[in-house]
Amino acid sequence: MTKRIALLAASFPLMLAACATGSDRRPSESAVATLKPTQGNQAAGSIRFEQYGNKARVIATVTGLKPGAAHGFHVHEKGDCSAADAMSAGGHFNPIGQPHGAHDKPPHHAGDMPNLTADATGTATLRWESEALSVGSGPTNVVGRSVIVHRDPDDYKTQPAGNAGPRLACGVIQGGSRG
Repeated sequence: MTKRIALLAASFPLMLAACATGSDRRPSESAVATLKPTQGNQAAGSIRFEQYGNKARVIATVTGLKPGAAHGFHVHEKGDCSAADAMSAGGHFNPIGQPHGAHDKPPHHAGDMPNLTADATGTATLRWESEALSVGSGPTNVVGRSVIVHRDPDDYKTQPAGNAGPRLACGVIQGGSRG
């Protein structure tokens, strides 16, 4: 009996850690953008933002893209997709005042994300995590901003926006709800 109690006592911290890990699998905040095509384009889709600790997870599915092509993909500063060309969304989301750059090599805008690459059917999917964005609070909060998909790939160097070309689709990021 004492062996069982000792074993149970020794395993208790491991059980607590397992429980904590399970709860970390749910986002603390989430938000969604529904992409709609700009005038003359067909790109559409949905983008989900989920906060996990200090990282925001971005889950994207976009259809109506040029098959096999790469497309710039950014969070933009204004939550306004009312203009036919989506220029109402403003520039890249850049609350910390950094130059444009690659999403994985600082410095870069908070809104700089990986290019989307369409498959043979014109559909692109992405699952990516960033410490440069947040969902629901703080200066890098994406809620109320917009997401833009561009015609061309982001070159990650041309200022201020990576030479990604016209805007194919725009969606306002809404939510900020608990997981």
